[in-house]
Amino acid sequence: MDRNHPVIIQGGMGAGVSSWRLARAVSRLGQLGVVSGTAIDQILARRLQEGDTGGHIRRGLDRFPFPKMAERILEAYYIPGGKLGNQPYKSLPKHSLDNSRELIELCIVANFVEVSLAREGHAHPVGINFLEKIQIPHLPSLYGAMLAGVGYVLMGAGIPLKIPGVLDRLANHEPASYQLQVTGAQGSDENTLTFVPRDFAECDLPPLLRPKFLPIVASNTLAVALLRKANGRIDGFVVEGPTAGGHNAPPRGKPERSGGGEPIYGERDKVDLQKMRELGLPFWLAGGYGSAEKLREALAAGATGIQVGTAFAFCAESDLRADYKQALLQKASCGEAKVFTDPSASPTGYPFKVAQLEGTISEQEVYLARPRICDLGYLREPFRTAAGTIDYRCAAQPVSIYLSKGGKIEDTVGRICLCNALVANVGLPQIHAGKYVETGLVTSGDDLSRIHSFLPQGSPDYSAADVIAKLLAA
Repeated sequence: MDRNHPVIIQGGMGAGVSSWRLARAVSRLGQLGVVSGTAIDQILARRLQEGDTGGHIRRGLDRFPFPKMAERILEAYYIPGGKLGNQPYKSLPKHSLDNSRELIELCIVANFVEVSLAREGHAHPVGINFLEKIQIPHLPSLYGAMLAGVGYVLMGAGIPLKIPGVLDRLANHEPASYQLQVTGAQGSDENTLTFVPRDFAECDLPPLLRPKFLPIVASNTLAVALLRKANGRIDGFVVEGPTAGGHNAPPRGKPERSGGGEPIYGERDKVDLQKMRELGLPFWLAGGYGSAEKLREALAAGATGIQVGTAFAFCAESDLRADYKQALLQKASCGEAKVFTDPSASPTGYPFKVAQLEGTISEQEVYLARPRICDLGYLREPFRTAAGTIDYRCAAQPVSIYLSKGGKIEDTVGRICLCNALVANVGLPQIHAGKYVETGLVTSGDDLSRIHSFLPQGSPDYSAADVIAKLLAA
C-alpha cells in the first residue's frame, strides 16, 4: 500500500453534492475529500444570492489573493439576508469561446473558495473533480483551484490528454491553452481556448503547487493511450465501472439493451487489472466498491484503494437535499431503492444513472410537465455553422431551436436538462416566470440499495466518518 496516497477517494459528485463540507470532513480523517467543480460558478453565485448563511463564502473570499476581483464578485451577487423566495436567481452568461471577463473571474473565484473552505482545519490534501466534456471553464477553474492549493485533480467523461501540460503551466502562472472540441470543425478553424493568468493577477505570486492528476478511465486501453499521448505527467488512474453513479462510459461492444431498456455491458467492458498493474502507477477502483470487503478485494488486486461516491452522497455532510436523502434512505431500508441506467437522459449521449424517486424528473409526469429550457448551457455542444462560425446547441433545449441548429429530432427524445436538475438537487432551483420551479434528478450508483447499512443503530442519518469507519473495518 502506497502511504503517499489515500486509500479512499471520496467521489466528486453532481453539481455541488460533494461540496466543501463533505470534502473537508473526509480529508480531515486522512482520506481524499473531493469537491465537484461542475457548475461551481453558478452555485457560488446562487449561494451568495441566498445570503451566504454562515458567512462561509465571504470567509473564503477574504482569503482570495486578488481582493479587487473578490469585491467585484461580492458586489455582483451577494444579497444580504437573501433574495425573496419567489425571485429568480440572476442569470449568468452561458460559457462560450469568447467568455466575458465577468464569467472568467467568477470561475476563478468559485473554484478557489470551494477548495479553500474544504482545506480548513486540517493539513491533508483536497481534490477537485471536473468533467472533461465541459471544456470551456477548464482553464480559469483549474487556476482558481490551484490558487487555493488543491492537491489532486480528477477528470472523467472524456479523454483529458492536454490537462497535465495545463497544470504544469498554470503552476508557474504561465499562459495555458486548450483545444475546444467542435463538431464539424475543419483544420483551418481556430478553436483554441486561452487563459493568461497575469491578465487577472493583482500582484505577483510565487509558483503554485502542481496538483497530482488522476484521469478517470473505464478501460486499461484508455489508460495506456493517456500515458502515451498526454503532454505531461499523469500520477495515477481512477478505474470506474458501469455500476458507478453519474455518467457511465458507453458499452464498448455492440449496442444492446436489456428488457428494461438499460445498456448491456459485457466482457469488453471489464478492465484487465493485470495490465493496470503493469503500468506502474497507483490506481483506485470505482463503481460498486463501497464496502470493506470490496476494499480488501481491490487492495488484493494491486489497487492503491477505492473511490466511493454513493455512500458519501447520502451522508449528513453532503449538500444533496435532505428530503431526497431521507426518502432514498427509507427506500433502501425497505429494499425498494432502484437505479435506472438511462441511455437517453443526458444530452451528452452517455448513459446516465438515475435514482427512481417520486417528485423528481425521474417520474414521467414530472418530466413531461417541465418546459424545455436551456438557460445554463454547461452541456451544450459547440458546432461549426455553414458560415464557418461556432454556435452551440443542446439536445435538451426546445426542439425547434435544436433542429434549426442542425440537430436531429431523434436526439431530443427523452433528453433531460441535467444542468438545472443537478443544481436543483442541492436546493438552488431556478424559478422561471415567477411560477415554474426546477425539479431535481438524483444520480446514484448501484450501491444505492446498501446505503442504509451505514446508519448507526437507531439513527436517521449517518456521517462521512461512519462511512470511512465501515470501509476500513477489518
